[in-house]
Amino acid sequence: MKVGFIGTGSMGSLLIESFIQSNALKPQQISASNRTHSKVAELARRYPGLHAAQSNRETAAESDILFICVKPLESKAVTDEIRNVITEEQIVVSITSPVQVRILEHALKAKVSKIIPSITHQVGSGASLCIHGSRITEEDRSLLEELMSHISRPIRVKESYTRITSDFSSCGPAFLAFFMDQWIQAAVQATGIDRTELGALTGEMMIGTGKLLTEGGMTPAELQARVAVPGGITAEALALLDSSLHSVFPKLIRATHNKYEEDMQKVNVSFGSKPINRQQY
Repeated sequence: MKVGFIGTGSMGSLLIESFIQSNALKPQQISASNRTHSKVAELARRYPGLHAAQSNRETAAESDILFICVKPLESKAVTDEIRNVITEEQIVVSITSPVQVRILEHALKAKVSKIIPSITHQVGSGASLCIHGSRITEEDRSLLEELMSHISRPIRVKESYTRITSDFSSCGPAFLAFFMDQWIQAAVQATGIDRTELGALTGEMMIGTGKLLTEGGMTPAELQARVAVPGGITAEALALLDSSLHSVFPKLIRATHNKYEEDMQKVNVSFGSKPINRQQY
């Protein structure tokens, strides 16, 4: 099986490296292309056998599965470039959430899926969100999800829930990192504790918390109840967080969804599709 990657920026290169390091793919199975060829050449240098293609058409032509890892508004130019070399037997996977499956199915003859990855795949963890198109067979689904299972937990979602699920699986690590960074900064200022020491402690706490929510079978509400003794320190702090952050999360969802809708409209227009009625949050 040959797997191609168009776009080797942050997420494209992360997928390539994660697949290789997890032994899901050998370098010899991978072809990649990028606007800046030196970036692909560097990957080929680090992973001997990986083919640094000279063009996106070359990558597309020699791939059984083709990952398109470009920014939303670059998708139209990529599909125009590869359209004539893509066949009905190939599988094209977009990792860009605002690019709808129906748009890609109209632009290309291939079987189409959308898979939204996460930075957590770098350590073989997290969920990958799978949205499969109408031409994808059950065999194709199994092939793609088996590949993703080497670096993540593949989860099938409805395309209408792409944004909200991406908020948690893809944006979530950054949101949690922001919260932790602010908390650590306040602790350092208040007590003088070493930032590195506290950062390591925070990382271990997050790993343990994640395991309680997955392997331990706890819900977030149950975890809070187990830790927060009535009248205790944790309960006091949770009450503060509840009163201070009450309106933050609805605003967070509105912000991500409105940006998503804006990007999706621009993508649709670039492909010549009629704008859709925006859903307000």
